[in-house]
Amino acid sequence: MRMPKASEADREFFRSIVADAPGVEVKPMFGNLGAFVNGNMFAGLFGSSVGVKLAANDLAELAKIEGAGPFGPAERPMGGYLSLPPSFTAEEATRWVNKAQAYVATLPPKLKKKK
Repeated sequence: MRMPKASEADREFFRSIVADAPGVEVKPMFGNLGAFVNGNMFAGLFGSSVGVKLAANDLAELAKIEGAGPFGPAERPMGGYLSLPPSFTAEEATRWVNKAQAYVATLPPKLKKKK
């Protein structure tokens, strides 16, 4: 399985569409980036593709938009996530990332594993 690397422009775009809010952090993940709230990932960058984790109704709505599709490696896309269409403006992408953040913030916090 080949892991695409995000360009610096992709990373800057991703950071620009993730809100700087309490409990939100952007961290490196496998050469890409992930955005987390309360320890749970709500958005990710896979190469130049931005993926979001959404509630079922929002996931269905996004799936109807041309250009949206599976997120992650083609061999093993991530369940519950969809890639945003590459044609989205920063404003459109921000709207969906904010929906993902709001949804994932309702999930139980992920506890750190004891070493």
